[in-house]
Amino acid sequence: QVQLVESGGGLVQAGGSLRLSCAASGRTFGSFAMGWFRQTPGKEREFVATINWKGTNTYYADSVKGRFTISRDDAKNTVYLQMNSLKPEDTAVYYCAQRTIGIATTAIQGYDYWGQGTQVTVSS
Repeated sequence: QVQLVESGGGLVQAGGSLRLSCAASGRTFGSFAMGWFRQTPGKEREFVATINWKGTNTYYADSVKGRFTISRDDAKNTVYLQMNSLKPEDTAVYYCAQRTIGIATTAIQGYDYWGQGTQVTVSS
């Protein structure tokens, strides 16, 4: 049974930083691509960032490019999302997700396992 547990969310002022973590268990973490998505009330869940199994390929939504960085530590079975220069429009519930293959994708339907989400609130 795959489990993904996010942490690190919270309240931060605009311009500040947060680092989200997603701890995975249940199968070999290092073989699979990981992604971060976010969702606000009344809107569809949207892609934020993804990383392939080797950590060599990363992709970002245009809205976060240059501010957010996805990384992974396979020894800790954890994927991270470093968020800098946060804006009020970054406020959302952030979810991590895992694929069943190693290739990264921005498509939400490409992910099979999801965490419960962590709230990020950016005040102006």
